[in-house]
Amino acid sequence: MGRSQAVPRGGDPRFGADADDTDCPILHVDMDAFFASVEVRRRPELRGRPVVVGGTGPRGVVSSASYEARVYGVRSAMPTMRARALCPRAVFLPPDFEQYSAASRAVMKIFHDVTPLVEPLSLDEAFLDVAGARRLLGRPARIAQLIRERIFEQERLTCSVGVGPTKFVAKLGSTRAKPDGVIVVPAAQVLQFLHPLPVAALWGVGERAAEKLGRLGLATVGDVAGAPLNMLRGAVGEAAAAHLHELSSGRDPRRVNPEQVEKSIGAEVTFETDVVDPLAIRRVLLSLADKVGVRLRRAGQAGRTVSIKVRLADFRTVNRSRTLGGPTDVAREIFETSWALFRALQPGAGGSGGATDPIRLVGVRVEGLAGSGSMPRQLALGAPEHGWREAEAAADAAAARFGRAVVRPASLLGGDDLRRTENPPRP
Repeated sequence: MGRSQAVPRGGDPRFGADADDTDCPILHVDMDAFFASVEVRRRPELRGRPVVVGGTGPRGVVSSASYEARVYGVRSAMPTMRARALCPRAVFLPPDFEQYSAASRAVMKIFHDVTPLVEPLSLDEAFLDVAGARRLLGRPARIAQLIRERIFEQERLTCSVGVGPTKFVAKLGSTRAKPDGVIVVPAAQVLQFLHPLPVAALWGVGERAAEKLGRLGLATVGDVAGAPLNMLRGAVGEAAAAHLHELSSGRDPRRVNPEQVEKSIGAEVTFETDVVDPLAIRRVLLSLADKVGVRLRRAGQAGRTVSIKVRLADFRTVNRSRTLGGPTDVAREIFETSWALFRALQPGAGGSGGATDPIRLVGVRVEGLAGSGSMPRQLALGAPEHGWREAEAAADAAAARFGRAVVRPASLLGGDDLRRTENPPRP
């Protein structure tokens, strides 16, 4: 099934799939409304309806919204309550990260079939350098079409692709191509593409920086490119000024980095009501440690530093960490360290049921990662040669066959009456 789109959305033929891509080896592929699209694929009866994925409680946050929901103004990172007000007829679904991770792995395999130079940015987007694939697969725009066709035919999902001479331009191209399109930005027309865009299109320009630049009369990327460096320095500082001036002038020397490795793996939850019971927190930490251990082993990673994040009811956030004697991907060790950190943080949480300060969010993270096979492990004095790691590896194998729900820590069996919303894993 062909998915050609000769003219991109917006109607400018200069940047269609047939534009000159001679010096455009960089692709940015971005899945369309990824989490929501995976849910619609699982539930075909939802096709054409507004679908919102995210926390479903009063403190939930939207992770993904279908394009039918976006018509009503629903966007990622929006509070779920606001999304319900904007689109009360939407179907609201809790996230299923196991399904999204599986879909992501399938998509990334398609990318790697095209080129080894793949730099994932998250579950649903990646940069590709296809310079070496031209002889076999054709010009970059044709490769972009082939990727879209394979993803649709094999995974029944859609994506948008930006084709350009640099990573920055390709990333902007995929954004402009959404949904389900391709934009090629010829090297000779980069400035014509960039300069009309608002300053917020520049990497590193958030809401506050955009306001500062706006007060100086700099509303577009072209305005920034033409502004004196001293003016930019006064608004955003020395380093950011040089960075923005380079990007606005179409210069981005960064290469696609396929060796980029996750620096940490973690999980966190936001409670629908504040929690003061330390035993309830203990159960949640055990559940989070289990998730982190599974994700570490799946990624073939282990880390030496375990950290926790605790956000109190008044939004104060406290982080604590401990570096272990050796690397770990063992949920039991991650949990024991996390619980010790929490007990030190909350004197009333000694396990006797004493109250803690009201808590809104907790998270567990393992940092300082390296390949689990490359990091030496040292048995603790008196520890058995085979123990928790082997047991958890066996549980992984059982879960792969029968589902994760059938293999859980004993203290988590029998349900969990503590209502909470799992936050999306950070990249």
